[in-house]
Amino acid sequence: MGQTMKIYLNGTLQETQCQNLLELVQELSLEGKRFAIELNEIIVSKSKLANTPISEADHIEIIHAVGGG
Repeated sequence: MGQTMKIYLNGTLQETQCQNLLELVQELSLEGKRFAIELNEIIVSKSKLANTPISEADHIEIIHAVGGG
């Protein structure tokens, strides 16, 4: 991992060393779960997470899909 930077995750300022969205998903233990990610108000498909870098002060929203019936 690289340098620590500050990002906004679901509106909360936090520090991370993740370099891309896939690393962030892994850090948050979300792999294999149903979710959607928005980076600076743009939805990123799961197939592009590894190729989508995170930068200082990025705004990342993670929306969990909840099943029910």
